[in-house]
Amino acid sequence: MRRKARERSGLFVAEGIRTVEELLASSLVIVGAVASEVLDRTPRGRALAAALDARGVDVLRVDERDFHSASDTENPQGVLAMAEQPVYKLAAAVDAGAEAVRLLVLDGIQDPGNVGALLRTAAALGVTATVALPGTVDVWNAKVVRSAVGMQFHHPTPSSTKDELLPFLRERGIVLWGADARGELVNTVTSPPRLALAVGNEGAGLGDALRGSCERLVALPMAPGAESLNVAVAAGIMLFEFRPRPAVAAPAP
Repeated sequence: MRRKARERSGLFVAEGIRTVEELLASSLVIVGAVASEVLDRTPRGRALAAALDARGVDVLRVDERDFHSASDTENPQGVLAMAEQPVYKLAAAVDAGAEAVRLLVLDGIQDPGNVGALLRTAAALGVTATVALPGTVDVWNAKVVRSAVGMQFHHPTPSSTKDELLPFLRERGIVLWGADARGELVNTVTSPPRLALAVGNEGAGLGDALRGSCERLVALPMAPGAESLNVAVAAGIMLFEFRPRPAVAAPAP
């Protein structure tokens, strides 16, 4: 399903056993599914088919050849489902009174696999929400959904523009830092309680406009001769380094 069709219909496609399992475990509305005999070849696949049936999902059974033509993968697992896209709003995703906030901001990241890995990492590290700026691949792209293994079914992924995001961050007292190879090393800075970390395009990095709006640029210490890391790997290390730390109680007198 292409982006314009997703936007018109408000639907997205989740493919693969684990991703559809995650979809069933979420609160999203599933409107239908397609399955082939491949799904019935494993106990896990049969269990998923039974779960879809128990939920009352209308499952269209097709032969393996027809399923392959509808699939977006080289080795289909015999199941895909269509569901309604949730509408994530940035204001609703961030608790105004929360002491600790972590946002991940995606600036023009175009590779679906990278965006999926970023969403999966952000969800695993307890990031409050991941914000997609213009130029970033649609987070409901089938390849993103599959790469994220359905993490955006639970992890808020609002879209925004720079002109909307920056005032929001100021109003909520959230500091914007940017990942940049020329920045300060992450192991030499202390992150604020309310932080948004922006990561940029795989080749060009952060756009000039967003980079200029960052209060601080940060980088990873690299071994001599190493130029860069994959954006999802780099973001994961930074998010781990900047995760909120619980307050340490003072020792008893």
